[in-house]
Amino acid sequence: MSDIKPVDYQSFKSKIPLFKEKSEEFYNKTMNMKDYKSFSGKYGSYAQRGGQKNMLRLRMTAGKVTPDKLHFVADIADQYDIKPLHFTTCQTIQLHNLDLDAVCDIMDKALDHKIVWYGGGGDYPRNVMCSPLSGVEEEYFDVMPYAEKAADFLLDFIDQEKMPRKLKVGFSNNKKNEPHATFRDLGFVATENGTFDIYCAGGLGSNPKLGVLVAQDVNPNDILYYIEAMILMFRANGNYDNRAKARTRYMQETLGAEGIKAEFDKYLAQVKASKDLTLTDVVIPESTKQPNGEPLEENFIVHKQKQPGLYTLLYHPRGGIVTKETMRALSDAIDAMQDVELRLAPDEGSYIINLTADEARKILSIIEKDAAKNVFETSEGCIGATICQVGLRDSQGALKSVLDAVHEAEGIANNALPQIHISGCTSSCAAHQIAPIGFRGGLKVVDRKPVPAFVLYVEGDDIQGGEKLGREAGMIAEADLPKFLVKLGQDISKTGLSFEEWIAQNPDGVVEEAQEFFL
Repeated sequence: MSDIKPVDYQSFKSKIPLFKEKSEEFYNKTMNMKDYKSFSGKYGSYAQRGGQKNMLRLRMTAGKVTPDKLHFVADIADQYDIKPLHFTTCQTIQLHNLDLDAVCDIMDKALDHKIVWYGGGGDYPRNVMCSPLSGVEEEYFDVMPYAEKAADFLLDFIDQEKMPRKLKVGFSNNKKNEPHATFRDLGFVATENGTFDIYCAGGLGSNPKLGVLVAQDVNPNDILYYIEAMILMFRANGNYDNRAKARTRYMQETLGAEGIKAEFDKYLAQVKASKDLTLTDVVIPESTKQPNGEPLEENFIVHKQKQPGLYTLLYHPRGGIVTKETMRALSDAIDAMQDVELRLAPDEGSYIINLTADEARKILSIIEKDAAKNVFETSEGCIGATICQVGLRDSQGALKSVLDAVHEAEGIANNALPQIHISGCTSSCAAHQIAPIGFRGGLKVVDRKPVPAFVLYVEGDDIQGGEKLGREAGMIAEADLPKFLVKLGQDISKTGLSFEEWIAQNPDGVVEEAQEFFL
């Protein structure tokens, strides 16, 4: 008999009264900010900077936003006039500037649409991530159904004791490695054999680590055994005495790679001997949709799918910030389209998949005004210090300033600058440590005066097989970021090379260009 439990979405509604009670204590100032943060994260909600409003993080399992879920988000965005809506790097949708009644009402209604917020923050299994185009692009195999099964399974661990401080799981379908599966707490990486290679104990932020390869050629139907084995391994070996080190990647320091492999194998054997967690009902979806309309030419936004005659559109709003008007227009249009859905990407962007040519033209009319038109315009920034309690710098503001400056400057080619990543603090919410150019918020005292600044990271890479953590190169004043990137873009453009070509010929080029801006 299987030991896999079905998800009871309605059961999470019983969690809401306690959340409301403790939140009222916080707003009545009988609970301090630190204690409230420790409590509320489990509910996917935090008080924003200033303690006057809350945010709510809606899990979108594997980044998949069905028409029903999209319609719900559009409805509540209209109802509560939500600004901003944020596509996050963990493939969730964050709602901001909410009062307590709105948070509780949205929590309750979201569960009716199989949208879970419980465990969305704090020391719990986070939203399971997945390659956003799984099933519609060239790949080893469609990993989306397995990511969804893993997400359902992990929900049962939220209320269990002794979990890592965050548990991030990702599924990758090809070497693009978009969900960073090779350096998550646990990553499932598809292979050409139709199996998974499994990595664990990786992660970004303080003390970043690439993952340790602990298993190869794993039958996809066995993935749940590996999830539970990793959790048991952490319970036995994790550092619970120091909360800052209660992440799986710190086991690399205490156990080493070989020790992690040995411990993982030990607990895997225990789980397999004690439970039946074999998946037997995985369905790989196949669309029967027929093409129609005059074929479209591919460009930065329009992409052909592996299904003949169907298209995917890249919709990457600036910094992942979406208006409620766009959400409503997308929802209304998609409602009438067979098999079409939104897929959130791990870089604050999204894709609309399974479109015929005629449908793609309709969606293009909705998104083309604020969609990124080149790689640099897909640059990402965390929500930043204007909203986040722990943020040091206004990441979104910095991102806007550099995007505007590059757009307005003359002599910068479309391919001269890469996607940059801007995190407001050391938490690496924008994954600055694996970007070719990344920034992390900080502060530097110059002539006895504090200067808002960002640390420049260079040489990061997230492609499978070439993973590399970026190195710190120096600190640049926040006010100088636009000048630096405009100069870099103009100088590269003069060579006639793309950024990738230029950096291959000039490995130290970014640091050399930045020298005059370093504090």
